[in-house]
Amino acid sequence: MNIIEQNLQRVRQQIRMIAQDCGIDFQQISLLAVSKNKSVTAINLAIAAGQQAFGENYVQEGMEKIRWFRERPQGNGLVWHFIGPLQSNKSRLVSEHFDWCHTLNGTKLARRLNEQRPMSLAPLNVLIQINISGEDSKSGIHSDQLPLLAAIVAECPRLRLRGLMSIPAPEKDFHRQLAVFTRLAGLFEQLKRAYPSADTLSLGMTNDMMAAIASGSTLVRIGTAIFGARDYVLHTSELF
Repeated sequence: MNIIEQNLQRVRQQIRMIAQDCGIDFQQISLLAVSKNKSVTAINLAIAAGQQAFGENYVQEGMEKIRWFRERPQGNGLVWHFIGPLQSNKSRLVSEHFDWCHTLNGTKLARRLNEQRPMSLAPLNVLIQINISGEDSKSGIHSDQLPLLAAIVAECPRLRLRGLMSIPAPEKDFHRQLAVFTRLAGLFEQLKRAYPSADTLSLGMTNDMMAAIASGSTLVRIGTAIFGARDYVLHTSELF
């Protein structure tokens, strides 16, 4: 058994245990493997271990991986999530290649993604990113902007509103993590009541997964605990 398979088993077991401790059905929690800056060799090992959902932060890198896997049998059934900041000039690439976009943060971007989504593909699953901690350095809208943006997304036929995503400010204390995450979970509950398609709360990473699941996250984004520390000096040519 290779290290990535071991790591995946460990993370899945952690999710199961946390969910059970919280009285939550662990099958309602999806695991997204964050594969940015990771080679197709590493991704192939994760696929062999049963992982099918992958998250990419960089448009060009993610698009090239998607194309590579689509030409190979192991690429069948993979689901690709774009989870990084998205500039308008790269929205077409996300619309044309990804299955999900987690970082919708404005009406202009929503309309561009809608217009650029090919009719041959299913509607793009989108999550509205909330800047729950109010950090100037973080993308996302403020909570009071959610009703308007959600209404606009709901009117876009090539988009499907699936829920919310956030990357709160780092907190080491579990109870502080929980307090922030609970606020976002409250917004998610409001969104679900207004839009039946909303079923996903993308919240929680390697260092705050326990608080995220306890707060009601339905999707955790895990990279380091699966693939190990990222190598930020990799060039695109080294990913293949």
